[in-house]
Amino acid sequence: MSSQPSPKTVLVTGATGYIGGRLVPRLLEAGHKVKVLVRSPDKIAGVPWRDKVDVVESSLDDGGALREALAGVDVFYYLVHSMAAGAGFEAKEKAMAATAADAAAAAGVDRIVYLGGLHPRGVELSTHMRSREAVGKVFLDSPVDSVVFQAGVVIGSGSASFEMIRHLSETLPLMPAPSWVRNRIEAIAVRDVLYYLVSAASLEGGINRTFDIGCRQVLTYAGMMQEYAAEAGLPYRVVLALPVPAPKLAGMWVALTTPIPLSMAVPLVQSLQHDAVSNEHDIDRYIPQPDGGLTPYRTAVALALGKERDGQVETTWASAGADSDPLPSDPEWAGHKVYIDERTFHGDVDPAHVWTIIEGIGGRNGWYSLPLAWQVRGWLDKLTGGAGLLRGRRHPHTLVAGEVVDWWRVEKIEHGSLLRLRAEMRAPGRAWLELSVEPDGGGSRYRQRAIFFPKGLSGRLYWLAVLPFHSLIFPAMARNITTAAQKLADADRAELTP
Repeated sequence: MSSQPSPKTVLVTGATGYIGGRLVPRLLEAGHKVKVLVRSPDKIAGVPWRDKVDVVESSLDDGGALREALAGVDVFYYLVHSMAAGAGFEAKEKAMAATAADAAAAAGVDRIVYLGGLHPRGVELSTHMRSREAVGKVFLDSPVDSVVFQAGVVIGSGSASFEMIRHLSETLPLMPAPSWVRNRIEAIAVRDVLYYLVSAASLEGGINRTFDIGCRQVLTYAGMMQEYAAEAGLPYRVVLALPVPAPKLAGMWVALTTPIPLSMAVPLVQSLQHDAVSNEHDIDRYIPQPDGGLTPYRTAVALALGKERDGQVETTWASAGADSDPLPSDPEWAGHKVYIDERTFHGDVDPAHVWTIIEGIGGRNGWYSLPLAWQVRGWLDKLTGGAGLLRGRRHPHTLVAGEVVDWWRVEKIEHGSLLRLRAEMRAPGRAWLELSVEPDGGGSRYRQRAIFFPKGLSGRLYWLAVLPFHSLIFPAMARNITTAAQKLADADRAELTP
């Protein structure tokens, strides 16, 4: 059984991801000293726990730096799994895990904790599930005692699995689907995953094994969508299971109808090709169930919907976006060919109100100009495997660096004055959108810059092709943002008027 929690020194990798970003504050609440290893510290600059942890800037393939980071660490949380693909993917994941295991052993770490995937035995797994199993085995075969949790579909606000279920259920009242929707699935609430991860730090004795974790309620994938619909107040969803597995085709369909990009949708769908049900419940002998028991699937859905409705989503699946080079500094542009569309607009409104509109841009709040044009561009991006506009944003009013806003990612934010967004849409070049505001006399001056670094001839032709649309979208956007700020100021004044 688990003992009374005692403070440990822990190192968390994947702290910019969906699970890691939620685990860190809970480890702090449990009294542990937390270190995080990140490649880009700027990505956690805006999180509320930033000043409570030690930050190590490095990558997991640097064994020397990792050994230094693990010095004095009791528990090492390995929460990294790439959704990339291609030749050499599995070998790279396994090699990175081996480097981490060797560094942990050299540093004298007591325990490694890893979160893998729930899967049946004796079947041919998908590439990504096979890779996760192999990574877990690397740790179990290492000199360091390892606790490898194996979880199925994780249900929580902002999780990729939840977003996939939500959008499929809300979009399609009658859903033809591949045969795998009949497969048996044991989901788990994100709060229960975090409970087990935190508890693993305080386990006593040498434990080196896997543990299956889930909610103990087994549904088919079709049943999960129908239960979601019932909880969300939607009519009953009819799911027609066709006698074909079609994982790649289904992945493309998921990418088109949900916020999940094609690169992630295909491995997610492939992981559903087999039943995902716990083979054992041995975890109960080591970690008691949380107070009130494990969270049933429908309760997990209700909690996730409530968090989204109340704007309390802590992290999202899109939080862990790929690192990219930042915008080179003005005015030299580091030798790049660059195209710029710049607009300024003066308004007799306080800069604070303009900033409120800027920080709330995108998602359900929209882009303040020609919504149809933005939607068409979003669908074109989706059709080519890009992010599209369906990712939305974590919170309707506030942003931090590293978060997504539709097909953009926050590269830099200076609260009250500057928001820089880096494009993650498919385009022959690199693009940014900067929105800023500053005092101007008795009002404010709003500034807007679209910046594009073309790649080759196709990039130049692309910019010429979108110029007519920019000439309509961007001037209207500048005017409408200032107008929206004025309406916000008027509403605030009206509330203060007796």
